[in-house]
Amino acid sequence: MRLANTSVAVSDERAHTAQSLSGDAYATFIHDLYVEFLIMDSHHSYSQVKGVSTGTTILAVKFNGGVIIGSDSRASMGESYVSSKTINKLIQVHDRIFCCIAGSLADAQAVTKMAKFQLSFHSIQMESPPLVKAAASIMRELCYNNKEELQAGFITAGWDRKKGPQIYVVSLGGMLLSQPYTIGGSGSTYIYGYVDAKFKPDMSLEEATQFSTNALALAMGRDNVSGGVVHLVVITEAEVKHVVVPGNKLPKFHDE
Repeated sequence: MRLANTSVAVSDERAHTAQSLSGDAYATFIHDLYVEFLIMDSHHSYSQVKGVSTGTTILAVKFNGGVIIGSDSRASMGESYVSSKTINKLIQVHDRIFCCIAGSLADAQAVTKMAKFQLSFHSIQMESPPLVKAAASIMRELCYNNKEELQAGFITAGWDRKKGPQIYVVSLGGMLLSQPYTIGGSGSTYIYGYVDAKFKPDMSLEEATQFSTNALALAMGRDNVSGGVVHLVVITEAEVKHVVVPGNKLPKFHDE
């Protein structure tokens, strides 16, 4: 027996188990099997590349009426080889819920793919859009249950009708925290002082956009594995807007 859309064979024992199940029990069995294979595939992909760097800079900040989530666009291997200058690290998991990734790209893609899968079913069952906390909780559960295999962390941000704009941090081991703003990745070590000094509650959209752009530009200027362009997604009740700031349009804080 083979799981649909994969090249991984299922053992005879598991195949027999699947055939004996029906309804919700069968759906749960296939779901758990699918998660296991996603993690196995991501671990296999990661192991094929020697010395993969996990460098990046990601952030999210709440403002009055919404939230901004952002990142740089550089993907690197071996700490010095830039494999891509334009990768988009902001992944949409539902209409008004995004996450940004730090760590192994293969692991992060596996987790976000599974989170999309679960959120779609959750939305159908509840007959309403999922809460931001529900999305973050799904990712926390996936990270915690597979903490020995995964090397990826996430920031989940979005807007829902119950609590408005929200930001959640899901760490490598599966810890879940709600914060008004947060930063992550290797570039974040250079900008803790800046964001602590410049953040203020209830910023306007313009202030939050400038805050995010400045923070990412500062990190990209100092961290050799962060760079490229700045990706920002602005999420409000009214719309979701993706903004790209080219490298030559970023603010400069010192002579380069």
